[in-house]
Amino acid sequence: MGEKPVLSLLVSMSLPMMLSMLVQSLYNIVDSMYVSWLGTEALTAVSLAYPLQNIVMAVSVGIGVGISSALSIRLGEKDQEKANETATVGMALTLVHCVVFVLFGLVVTRPFLKLFTDSPEVLDSACEYTYVVLCVSFGSLLQIAMEKIYQGIGAMKTTMVLLATGCIINIILDPVLIFGLLGFPAMGVKGAAIATVIGQIGAFLLYLVAYLRKNPGVTIHPRYLRMDGALIKKIYAVGIPSTLMLMMPSLLISALNGILAAFSGVYVAVLGVYFKLQTFIYMPANGMVQGMRPIIGFNYGAGQYGRVRQTIRYCLAGAAAIMLVGTVLSLAVPGGILQLFQADPELLAAGETALRIISLGFPVSTAGVVFSGVFEALGRGGESLVISLLRQLAITVPLGFLLSRWLGAVGIWIAFPVAELAASVAAVILLLRYRNGVFFPWGEKDA
Repeated sequence: MGEKPVLSLLVSMSLPMMLSMLVQSLYNIVDSMYVSWLGTEALTAVSLAYPLQNIVMAVSVGIGVGISSALSIRLGEKDQEKANETATVGMALTLVHCVVFVLFGLVVTRPFLKLFTDSPEVLDSACEYTYVVLCVSFGSLLQIAMEKIYQGIGAMKTTMVLLATGCIINIILDPVLIFGLLGFPAMGVKGAAIATVIGQIGAFLLYLVAYLRKNPGVTIHPRYLRMDGALIKKIYAVGIPSTLMLMMPSLLISALNGILAAFSGVYVAVLGVYFKLQTFIYMPANGMVQGMRPIIGFNYGAGQYGRVRQTIRYCLAGAAAIMLVGTVLSLAVPGGILQLFQADPELLAAGETALRIISLGFPVSTAGVVFSGVFEALGRGGESLVISLLRQLAITVPLGFLLSRWLGAVGIWIAFPVAELAASVAAVILLLRYRNGVFFPWGEKDA
């Protein structure tokens, strides 16, 4: 990571993650497509469950990013002992989180979901789905912790194969468990949840097999398990802001669901469908950011700042291209995209308007998405959190609420691209101000 030409290195690191993220995005969409065949009420139930489900993902990925950032910096500093300790302590912290989520799921699920629906059928379906994905979330937590450790050492092909395998397991099991194929009972939305956790557990078990067959370059072992306060603080210094950043969609959707439900339940379903669709754009871009992070962390630790700037430039160009494709498709064929979810005429009409407006924010979000990842790689979780707050919460909710008073649901859709633009401007300013702009991609000449 310190010698190979930057562009080819970024491609080799990012492409496996982009492919695996595309598969994961496909799973998210296929999951909702199958559920939509059960009716709009079932789709609404899964949409209501998304905020709580996203909290699991946020904690998993957020703490994983903290582990990966600390690990790649230690490897750049050539400190193998500390690298081993980082991976081991990271897995121990993840086991604690597994227990916390069992309790969280049992206590929070029904009271939270009751806030957003008066329909007993929708509430029961949402609870069935959510209890499973929260209380059996250990597969997700452990799988993603291993994934981030492998990413931190640059083993992107392994993470691509194993992440994709877990998603494919989900895709195969979805119709079997939802509709009762091959002799299995039809379990509806609960079947979708069970397919999800089986895929996550399967991916984690495959990581164990891969690790036991060949040490990837870092050792996870109880002898490295130490109560190192400085290391734990370093992991959480990046992990907590990253977790909060990833939890923002949950808070955002919960707040917007409360506003949209006053207009029509259809808009709640539209928002849920949009967040499934936008993963198909943002996950590949995030795959590129994930490929970028260990390169930046390693070269930052090694003092090669010119390579850091080159990496950021190439990542910006690639992410911008992905975002532009998303906008073009959303503007050109929104109806065709929404028909994948068996959209009835009312859902189709509302969804086309939403998709066309919100997609205008995809290209302008590029700087916010990439620079947020840059700050994480540098161990600066606070700046990353500020960018994400602007992108996903601080502007969208209050502006959407105000505009909805005059424009209805359209006002909420307009708030999305406005927030993305403001966050990207802030991201540019923050990176220019950090250490006098030494990491800004168009600042100093690269050595």
